[in-house]
Amino acid sequence: MSPSAADRIAVAVIGAGFIADYHINGLRAAGGADIAALVGRRPDATRARAQALSIGRAETDYRRVLEDSTIDAVVIATPDDTHERIAIDTLDAGKHVLLQKPMALNSAQCRSILQADQQAGRRLTVSFMHRYFPEVRWLCERLQSGALGTVHSARIRNATPGADWNDWFFTPGNVSGGVVMQLGVHGIDLVQHLLGPIRTVAADMTTARPERQLADGRTVRTELEDNVFAAYRLEGDVRVSHEMSYTELAGCDRFRLELYAERGTVWLRTERGRAAIHAPASVGKTGWVNPELPEEALGEAHHRHWLSIIRGETPPDDTAGAGLSSVRVAEAIYAAALSGMRTPIGEDGEKAGCA
Repeated sequence: MSPSAADRIAVAVIGAGFIADYHINGLRAAGGADIAALVGRRPDATRARAQALSIGRAETDYRRVLEDSTIDAVVIATPDDTHERIAIDTLDAGKHVLLQKPMALNSAQCRSILQADQQAGRRLTVSFMHRYFPEVRWLCERLQSGALGTVHSARIRNATPGADWNDWFFTPGNVSGGVVMQLGVHGIDLVQHLLGPIRTVAADMTTARPERQLADGRTVRTELEDNVFAAYRLEGDVRVSHEMSYTELAGCDRFRLELYAERGTVWLRTERGRAAIHAPASVGKTGWVNPELPEEALGEAHHRHWLSIIRGETPPDDTAGAGLSSVRVAEAIYAAALSGMRTPIGEDGEKAGCA
């Protein structure tokens, strides 16, 4: 049953770049929300984007939508260095927030946002899109049921050719890191969501392509890391290897995950399909099996979950704390790569997710 007109949620999207499409299309697929405004920095470009996306209102000052009492919620999809100020202002205005990852430039900024969220009554959700893929939800169920037994190790890979649609991705100050902060935080969150907190990190990193050609023909130079290998130790002595690349021409299909456990092996988003399991004792079949997964529009389940939180149908989730935790792990990766030593990560925030 679709929500009634009285239940529909008015959402403003702050940020008119590449990722805005994901949120707008996801909200429309989920149903029950109206995209009330699009906010961007350049007037003509923002109006054109709003028209192309069938959004009736375009703004260049995000504070105008915060002052609008008809706006219920805000998606923040702006460059990293703007997250702290916009998120705190939006929470102070009493709006619900879906904040694009990484949560902020550093863990100190994340804590400032969390403090504002506590004062606002827990209205913050951080956008970790991979959690909501059908295959990830299916694996969560397997892990929670204990069907796989003790997890021994896992391997995850996040890899793309690298962002070519804007130079801010490669500009220190606009961002606080390269592939780790821009792509790796997805994998960090997925590891902790599925398997529990990362406790220590060892890492090695390099900048293989210091010169980048953007889609508009410009060339930019950067010293930010673009290839990283990290080794995690989790609670329960689980070992995880995490590969991150911003130079892989073919790239991964969002991510590649291999999980090796006492009573089975699971691969997600590999050449064996979206999900494949080899666990004869629990599946009842010998060899690899591909489970049936629902077909959903990209972002549909993610945004349906967020809207259910806003309506009070679902309690706030753990993504705000996970946003801080993922940035703390990223900071530990940089420290470990710089020192050449395994770096500990203390406990900070709530534990939730599948683990």
